[in-house]
Amino acid sequence: MDQALAQAARKTGASIGAVYLLDPDERVLHLETLCGAPMEFAAPWARVPMNAPAPVAEAVRENHMVWVGSQQEMARFYPRTAMALPYPLSLAAAPVTGSRPWGSLLLMWPPTRPARMSRRERGHIASHCRRLARLLDEALESGGPVEGGAAPPRVIPVEAGGRPAGPARAAADFAERLPGGSCSLDLEGRISYVTSGGCELLGRDAAQLLGTLPWLSLPWLDDPTYEDRYRAAVISREPVSFTACRPPDRWLDFHLYPDASGISVRIVPTGAQPPPSPAPRRSTRTATPARAGQLYQLMHLAAALTEVVGVQDVVDLVADQIMPAFGANGLVLSAEDAGRLRITGHRGYPPEAIERLDGLPMDTEFTPAGRTLSTGIPSFFADPEELRRIYPEAAPVSGKQAWAFLPLIISGRAVGCCVLTYDQPHAFSAEERALMSSLAGLVAQALDRARLYDIKHQLAHGLQQALLPHTLPLVPGLDVAARYLPATRGMDIGGDFYDVIRLGGSAAAAVIGDVQGHNVAAAALMGQVRAGVHAHATLGTAPDIVLSATNRLLTDLDPGLFTSCLYAHLDFAEGHLRVASAGHPPPLLRQPDGRTAPLEITPGPLLGIDPDAVYPVADIPLTPGLVLAFYTDGLVETPGTDSDESVARLSACLSRAADSDLDLVIDTLLRQVRPARDRTDDIALLLLRTQGGAG
Repeated sequence: MDQALAQAARKTGASIGAVYLLDPDERVLHLETLCGAPMEFAAPWARVPMNAPAPVAEAVRENHMVWVGSQQEMARFYPRTAMALPYPLSLAAAPVTGSRPWGSLLLMWPPTRPARMSRRERGHIASHCRRLARLLDEALESGGPVEGGAAPPRVIPVEAGGRPAGPARAAADFAERLPGGSCSLDLEGRISYVTSGGCELLGRDAAQLLGTLPWLSLPWLDDPTYEDRYRAAVISREPVSFTACRPPDRWLDFHLYPDASGISVRIVPTGAQPPPSPAPRRSTRTATPARAGQLYQLMHLAAALTEVVGVQDVVDLVADQIMPAFGANGLVLSAEDAGRLRITGHRGYPPEAIERLDGLPMDTEFTPAGRTLSTGIPSFFADPEELRRIYPEAAPVSGKQAWAFLPLIISGRAVGCCVLTYDQPHAFSAEERALMSSLAGLVAQALDRARLYDIKHQLAHGLQQALLPHTLPLVPGLDVAARYLPATRGMDIGGDFYDVIRLGGSAAAAVIGDVQGHNVAAAALMGQVRAGVHAHATLGTAPDIVLSATNRLLTDLDPGLFTSCLYAHLDFAEGHLRVASAGHPPPLLRQPDGRTAPLEITPGPLLGIDPDAVYPVADIPLTPGLVLAFYTDGLVETPGTDSDESVARLSACLSRAADSDLDLVIDTLLRQVRPARDRTDDIALLLLRTQGGAG
């Protein structure tokens, strides 16, 4: 797969490439392989949730290629990504799909390429995606690990190929003859070659420079402005320049010339004739007291915190992005509950340590978390000895060597405490303490919103479960299976419902419906409609009368919401199926020989509109082995897709599905027709099968 990625980048002319793989739950994309850039650059995107507004996630969610032709387009359509990647570039993200959705291929180009992608180029990228999918399918068949996140990301070079490598001595002599100084950086930013002129201008011997990062071996270059210029050269593949002062007063011009293998740097005294450069750029940024890479990662994190939903999302985001940003090895998030510290999330701690720390009183001397939460003052401990002086019992419990206790405060009210820990002693600089404290405020706001969302979600889920049938009745001569799936966005509450009603020993009724809206009002009306249908059905009333009576009930209630409904009466004694529809999608009928098609039925108007509406009835033979599929529009309606085509696809899937187990049939239909990655509407699906057939 590494070779396939390198080849995809090389043949498409991309400067940077990456492969993302889905985790087993298909909720997160993990960076598997990166080429053309150091891992530090990709740190904010090493783990991308499937619902994130990012190109790699959208490509998999929507199963189509995403093309971003310029930095302006990135800022317009993906502002969070643009905030952490503020460089001129073009980008393509394409889904990698084989026997199942595997993930996505990401390719990036410098801004010199055309802003539009041709159909032929799209075809080439799709071909590389198919090759990656084929390799992953083969790995799955051979029993190899293929899920994302199973191992740390790999960084590989983009093979340049086709370049003549001249004699090393001649190349070195050529560089030495040039005025000023020269050096070469690899894509990790480390100095791989430096001339004697470069050593003289930089004030260091070659032995002190080779293999080092310039901003670490030369303290006067330890400025985010200069590191930012290096990042811009790597990502944009365009020449850049900047001026820096070597103490005490010697100013030097640095000109960076990047390609796929690294960066050539020319160093000349300021005021000397610079080497020719196609539009060299001089940075106008002012220095700030933190690493440029860390700043971009934290900006990305700040934007991401505004989009998290639940408490677990906050925990995952802090663990996956705040911890790496500060080099931490452990995390504990806790909140006050009835005078005790309750741990809401953690990473990097053994279960026995969490069990010991959970539920401690707020005034405990066992950990500084209670005092931090009650006073709102952060605490930093660089080593166990520093912690032991005040909290002698804390260090042996966790086994950690350094701690940052950060209060989570909103409008003067403490909502929790975030603890970042280290496996080795760690001195917290003033800038690090300031950044941690600032981020703690953002985490506090996100955590407070997330807790409120979780409470609403639990309420909505409980209401939904209370209104839907807990179990379906056993009906002699009939196999039944049903499934309800909430939308993947919003409160997970809606108006879809279903029911099966036993009518004596030789008959049954089945109903499915969809109330307009996705809120508590829709769910409440759904309960009233289901109760009304059930009451009329138990009297043995004909389908058209059941719908007419329920329609009059809704028009009298005047809830301001409309309802579609499909009602079927199954008479096993007479062998008849009678169906009436109130504006609902038609059911599918699968014959014992596998032939499947929608039932031809004339629908009446939606319930709750016209009190005198009439609902025609379709009457068909009820043969053994007949399978009926009732569903709501969330299963077949997708923006931009013709609903008739979706119904035809559902019909074809039902025709092919093995029907020995109806629950397995439902699994197949949902997986093939409406994957769980991005449901904008809730779904109800009810399958009935008359016994006695070949199935």
